Parts: sequence; structure tokens; C-alpha cells
Amino acid sequence: MNTLYHAQRAMRAKRQDALKRGVVAVLDIGSHKVSCLVLKFDSAEIASPAEGIGAMAGQASVRIIGAATTRSRGVRFGDIESLQETERAIRTAVQAAQKMAQIRVDHVIVSFAGGRPRSYGLEGEVDIGGGTVENADVARVLAACDLPDLGAGREVLHAQPVNFALDHRSGLTDPRGHVGNRLSVDMHLLSIEAAAVETLLHCVKRCDLELAGLASAPYAAGISSLVEDEQELGAACIDLGGGTASLSIFIKKHMIYADTVRMGGDHVTSDISHGLQIPMADAERIKCRFGGVIATGLDDREVIELTGETGDWHHDRRTATRAELIGVMRPRVEEILEEVKVRLDAAGFDHLPSQRIVLTGGASQIPGLDGLASRILGNQVRLGRPLRVQGLPQSAAGPAFSSLVGLALFAAYPQDEWWDFETPAERLPARSLKRAAKWLRENW
Repeated sequence: MNTLYHAQRAMRAKRQDALKRGVVAVLDIGSHKVSCLVLKFDSAEIASPAEGIGAMAGQASVRIIGAATTRSRGVRFGDIESLQETERAIRTAVQAAQKMAQIRVDHVIVSFAGGRPRSYGLEGEVDIGGGTVENADVARVLAACDLPDLGAGREVLHAQPVNFALDHRSGLTDPRGHVGNRLSVDMHLLSIEAAAVETLLHCVKRCDLELAGLASAPYAAGISSLVEDEQELGAACIDLGGGTASLSIFIKKHMIYADTVRMGGDHVTSDISHGLQIPMADAERIKCRFGGVIATGLDDREVIELTGETGDWHHDRRTATRAELIGVMRPRVEEILEEVKVRLDAAGFDHLPSQRIVLTGGASQIPGLDGLASRILGNQVRLGRPLRVQGLPQSAAGPAFSSLVGLALFAAYPQDEWWDFETPAERLPARSLKRAAKWLRENW
């Protein structure tokens, strides 16, 4: 844990250097596409993240000066499978974004949906002896949280304080300056597989880039797609991508749970390809143009021309109805949503004061999906798009780019994490297991 603590601090230092220079790139490595934005910071004064707990610190004015997207070929279920293919895709996206921005970028902040994330809720408490809460006290209480038994080969990606309490006053976002005796904290910790991170680091290095930050895709999608009230009162964001369906739960403007389902829009495309016996490229085109999940009487009359390349004229010149297409798509979409529901139930989502669910990601654009999701998940469901960021091109403003835009917000306005505070080595956490769902029920 000591090594990880210092590694995260080193990445934060690189990010601060990049922000002071005024330019940084953000890179979303997905199963379907690799996207890059080049960000320009107009403020010379970049605040330290630890200057404002809970609030998005470092309020620099940010605008997008370059954007590019390319097909992702070496990523499956959010994890890198082929280094060469992924490296080529990253180089293509970054170089095209740099060309548009007309500037060279050395530092990148990356998000990815792989690594099988797991959430934990931690608690810590220290005695401050009736004095004023200072930075050192915050560092002590964060270090007092017992680190869960993450299991072999796993590392911490996020460790964010969610709520502070001083004596009997709870709900403090920043306790510094307050006077009291006992300071306690609730912290959310997200772990991922170390091998996934190491592969990603190796891939970024091979592209002659320096990693200045790392974020989970569920977190990035949530901060860009949930409006302020939803983040405050409690809501879930479901990012339906190509290879994964990522979900995150927010309350009090902090993420308190994240997970991924290893199925997404590419699995729907594969089902269409097998069901209608057509190539994957044609299946993707037909899904985007004619797809849906709720059939009507008119769909039996809507005929779709199927094309093939087998050389058999009768096989290559076939038709299918839209009702048949929906019949192939719906079971897979239902399966994905049922898996999401299992994860939400395990997280104790029904204990939150608000039950809002926001669907985003490229696969969320399937017609009728919001209605089907309402029936399966049993909550208020809306379709979400990423927040507008200055300079964001129209081509990157759709739901498919929620994680990418969230990454830009993460770069510009970082929330405080445990390693933003100077923690003495002897106070690094002990090890004990606490379950996120239990913590959620007891605290919210």
C-alpha cells in the first residue's frame, strides 16, 4: 500500500506540472473506440487538490482545442488484449487530436472500464483533543481507515473521502477550521486488477506519453452525465459501452459504488450477426439504423435488406423484418439490464433517498431502451448526455462520449483523494475487510 500511495502522489505531481504548462490530453480507451481530447487551461493559477475537500478543486478555466476518435481493435471487455493494436489506436487518436490542436502533448490522463472494479466503504476516527481541525488531522483520519483485504493482484484506483463528522455533527464536506474532539470519516475505495493497470501503463509508455492520472470509466461517466441534484440526492449512472456496461452510484456529490458488467453493445451486434447470418460490419449498420427493443404491429411490415459476401446469390439477397431484428436484440439487452439490477441490489441502491437512474454510452441510443430499463430496474430512468464543455465539438457531444467528457472534468476539477494529504508512513492503513453494501445501508 505504501508503494501505491507514493505512485498515486507521483501521478498527481505530474498532473500538476502538466496543468501549469497549460495543456494536457485525456484518453478514453474503450472496447469499441479510443477517443482523445486535448485540453487547454487558461488560468495560470492551478489550485492544489487538497485546498478544497469534496469540492472540485483547481478551478481553472478549461476548453477543448483538439478531439479525435478511432476504432478500438485490441480491447475486449474494457481490458487490453493486444498491445500492438491498442498502441496503434492510441497513437492514431492522440496524433489526430494534436494535429487539430496544433500543439504537442506529453501528458495524458486515461480512463478505462476494465480491471473488474470492486467497491468498499471504509470508516476512520481520530481524537483531535478539542482543537481546530487542520490538514494533518484530515491526513490522520484518512490513514486511520482500515484497508480491506483486496485480494492477490489488486490495487487501489480511487480512495475518496465521502463524508466527515466532528463529534455529533455529520455531513461535513470540509472539516478544517471546525473545533471538536473526535473527527471521523467515511471513505469510498475502488480497487482493480493490478495486471490491467500495468498493461495500460506499458501501452501508454510505448506511445511515448507520460501518465498523469488514471480514472475508472464508471466514475468519469457519472460526473459528466448526472446533473448536480442527482449527484447530491443519489442516482446511478449506467454507461452502456461496446464491451462493458459500467455503473456508478453517487450521493452527496461523491461516487460511493462502481462496478462493470462484461457485456455491451458489441454483444448485441454479435447476436445480430449470428442470428441473421450476416457480417459483423453489416450487423452494426443494421443495429444503428433499424434496431430497437420494443416491437409494434408495424414492425412486421418493415423489411430490411440483408447483404452477404458468400457468393450464393440466394443467401446474399435475403430480407428480414424489423420485428425479427428486435426479437434477436431484446434478449441480450434484457440480460445486460438484469445483470445491472443484480449489481445495484448488491450495492443497496434501494436504500438511497433518490432512485433516479441515468442511461448513457453509445448503446443507450437503442430506441425504446429507457422504457425497457424502467420495467426491469423498476426506477425512474432517463437518457443522459455529457455536460457541455467549452470547445467540445458536436461530434463528441453524444452519449457515447460521456466517459471522455467526464475525464476532462476529472482533469480540470479533481476531487480530493487520500494520497493528496501528507500521511506519515507509520500511519498507513491496517488491513481488515468491510463490505460496501453494509456500509451503504448503515450510513445512508
